[in-house]
Amino acid sequence: MAISANDVKTLRDRTNAPMMECKTALTEAGGDMEKAIEWLRKKAGSKIGNFAARETAEGRIAIYLDPATKCGAIVEVRCETAPVSKTDQFIQLTNEIAKQIAVKNPANVEDLLKQASVVQPGKTIADRVMDVFQLIRENMKPRRFTRLCGLLGEYVHHDGSKGALLLVEGTAADPQLLRDVCMHITARSPVSATKADVPADKLAKETEIAREQTINDPKNKSKPANIVEKIIEGKVKTWLAENVLFDQPFVKDDTKTVGQLLSANGLKLVKFVRYAVGEIG
Repeated sequence: MAISANDVKTLRDRTNAPMMECKTALTEAGGDMEKAIEWLRKKAGSKIGNFAARETAEGRIAIYLDPATKCGAIVEVRCETAPVSKTDQFIQLTNEIAKQIAVKNPANVEDLLKQASVVQPGKTIADRVMDVFQLIRENMKPRRFTRLCGLLGEYVHHDGSKGALLLVEGTAADPQLLRDVCMHITARSPVSATKADVPADKLAKETEIAREQTINDPKNKSKPANIVEKIIEGKVKTWLAENVLFDQPFVKDDTKTVGQLLSANGLKLVKFVRYAVGEIG
C-alpha cells in the first residue's frame, strides 16, 4: 500500500526516528501507526514511542561561530531531565547541531533534521539525534535556533542553561570584549538592542504602567498635568535605561553603558539573540 508523507511525518514526530525508517516501519506494518511504532521499538531495542511522548522541559544552549562563513548559530536542544543535559553525549550533540546550523543554514528545525551532518558524514542530524537517544534512552529534540552572519560574539553560561549571540558592525573587534558583552546580555536579559528596537506594544504597556503609578501616587495629586506628564516620561526613560542593552550600565564597569563601551572600541551594536532553556518563545 502507498504510505503518505503525512503519515511518515506523524510517525517521525511521535518517535523521533529517521524519516526513511518511519517509512519502512509503516510499510512493514501495512500503514498501521501503532504497529509501526512497535516495529521501531523492536528495531531500536528500546521503548521509542513511550520516550518520545515525554515532556522535554530540560536541555542545553549551544553556540558555534564558523570562521569560514563568518556566520554563527545559537540553538536550544531539549531533553527530559537535567542530568541528561550535562552528559558528554548530549553536550556533543548540541555542539554538533550548532555547527550544522552555522555552516549549512537550515530553513527550520524540520529542514535541519533532514540535513547530512557536517560532523558525522553519512548520517543526517535526525540520525545523530537517534544515536544519542539510543545511548541515553531519553527523548531529545532541537527546539529553536537563530543564525547570524558578520562580526560576532558569543557566550554560553557554564551549565548550558542560557547564552547569547551578538552581532556588531566595525572593522575588527576584540573577541573577549564581545564575549563580555554577551555575558552581560545573558546576565541582564535586555528586552532589545536599542530604543528603536523596543516593540511598540511593549513600550505602550510600560508607559501605561508608569502613568498608573504616577496618577495613583498621592504626592502627585496636586501637580499640574504637564508636570505629571514629565514624571511619566522620566519613569519610561528610566525603564528604557534599565532594559535596553545600548543604555544598560555594563556589568563589569557600571561607569559606562554597553553602548559607550562598544562605541569607544569603534563598534556599532546591531542585534543580539538571548536564549534560556525552557522559556516560551
